[in-house]
Amino acid sequence: MARNREGLLLLLDVGPSMHGVLPQVEKLCSMLVQKKLIYGKNDEVGIVLFGTEDSDAGTKEDQVGLIAMRMSALGMKMENIVVRGSLIGNANQIIMDENDLLLDLFSKKSSVKTVYVESPTALLGAIKTRNISPVTIFRGDLEISPNMKIKVWVYKKTSEEKFPTLKKYSDKAPPTDKFATHEVKVDYEYKSVEDTSRVVPPEQRIKGYRYGPHVVPISSAEWEAVKFKPEKSVKLLGFTDASNILRHYYMKDVNVLIAEPGKPGAMIAVSALARAMKEMNKVAILRCVWRQGQQSVVVGVLTPNVSEKDNIPDSFFFNVLPFAEDVREFQFPSFSNFPISWQPNEQQQEAADNLVKMLDLAPSGKGETLQPEFTPNPVLERFFHHLELKSKHPDAPVPPLDETLKKITEPDVELLAEKKSIVDAFRRQFELKENPKLKKSTRRLLREKPSGSDERHGDDNVSDALAVNSIESKPDTKVEKIGDLTPIQDFEAMMSRRDSPDWVGKAIENMKKKIFNLVENSNKGDDYSKAVELFVALRKGCILEQEPKQFNEFLRRICKFCQEKNLSSFCDLLESKELSLVTKSDAIDSDVTDDEARSFFVKRELKYED
Repeated sequence: MARNREGLLLLLDVGPSMHGVLPQVEKLCSMLVQKKLIYGKNDEVGIVLFGTEDSDAGTKEDQVGLIAMRMSALGMKMENIVVRGSLIGNANQIIMDENDLLLDLFSKKSSVKTVYVESPTALLGAIKTRNISPVTIFRGDLEISPNMKIKVWVYKKTSEEKFPTLKKYSDKAPPTDKFATHEVKVDYEYKSVEDTSRVVPPEQRIKGYRYGPHVVPISSAEWEAVKFKPEKSVKLLGFTDASNILRHYYMKDVNVLIAEPGKPGAMIAVSALARAMKEMNKVAILRCVWRQGQQSVVVGVLTPNVSEKDNIPDSFFFNVLPFAEDVREFQFPSFSNFPISWQPNEQQQEAADNLVKMLDLAPSGKGETLQPEFTPNPVLERFFHHLELKSKHPDAPVPPLDETLKKITEPDVELLAEKKSIVDAFRRQFELKENPKLKKSTRRLLREKPSGSDERHGDDNVSDALAVNSIESKPDTKVEKIGDLTPIQDFEAMMSRRDSPDWVGKAIENMKKKIFNLVENSNKGDDYSKAVELFVALRKGCILEQEPKQFNEFLRRICKFCQEKNLSSFCDLLESKELSLVTKSDAIDSDVTDDEARSFFVKRELKYED
């Protein structure tokens, strides 16, 4: 049989004990054949039924042994899907034990995998409708040092399964043309801006890259010259504690690294290294270039995978790690900044704990539900089902979502009904009511209350929290600079923009200039109060966006300026409003202590006296 061709034989028990799940089994077999038509149209599928009236009962151990040996000699593999749990009702335990014994004999004498499932969803996921041939992405040396190398192979362990390729189809061919391919060909023409009727040939076209307002042309020769062209290699950079590599650092698919088959020395070296790393709770950092000519270098973490079975060698899992440019540092205010009244009490916390326990997918004493290896992609399953319907009936409507797939995409209705008291208890502990004016209320409150007012003592946390909500709310329009009419609102709108990471920096710099101009050009201090209001907004924004250094440097700068220009009354006003440096308790990135902030204006006064 060809390498890409598979012979699949389905052995189905249709006896009385299976009658409760036969509808699900029939549906699964139909789905399997549907996918074979897409991914393996040259495969052969056969079905053998057990438990019919004409079949003999009871398979003996010697017969199982003979079949298993014959399967092994022919290179055949078998996968057993065993339905257990609530699906089978009151089953005969003696028969179940005998079946387990026979399946165990199969596994010892041939290549057999046995999977136990307890739900229709797990049964759907257990049927592997597409076999993917293992293909290495790297074969070569794991370079520990220039003098020590281990022969290894690297495979994909997990990879996102995408929709099958959908092609453009044309129905313009005559219905009588039996040889029509219905293929759609797409061609592009590039025309001159000055003369839209003139087509620009390929030799007159060049790629350009935006640099500010300009477009910089780069020829193909220049582009090839600046390309990074590393040599194919996998090199060890060093080891680190496993606790230093957090799970959310993983960027892409998971690879598995094994010793090269048939190399005992490599297997021993990989096993020794994996076990040593496991014992010391270490992971390795690798620099990888999987193939020659690859234009990118991958840095990733190698995690030991020590096998629990004697016949399976030790290996490693490899995950890609982010570079500095790949990391997104989103800072959020701490709950400790909120007043006590905004934090959950003991009763509310207990109700939340009970809700989490109720929805635990792995409760004690029971198997975990929605395991990845037994949970199919509901989007793909729905697509395949609809494709099968359309192949038979072109005008078939999209069917409703299958009940089995609803178990994946929707909460368990039975569980929610059973634990309704816990849900109700959680609801009673929190006053939830609709507030259609929520988006405007916090911002309006800040606008109505002067930012530089003295009503700050004892309510700092509430004020900061309101500022957080105000800045995080979406602006009505995209503000690009701080104007003279509504500077605080413009500042908040710029800070809340997320279409570019540069807006926070631009907003802070704009606000600094606005404050400095007000202080410098004020006539006998008539603009000081307005400048203080802007100072309050700037401080809150810098705390929210974790930019304490920018505010602290600006405060020091403007106080120094006021000292030099005899404008100390403005700094006195800042002190009266308690607008001091941003400390570590305000923003974790700050290097200023509370004592330093309290003594900031004191030191300033001492300098004046000197």
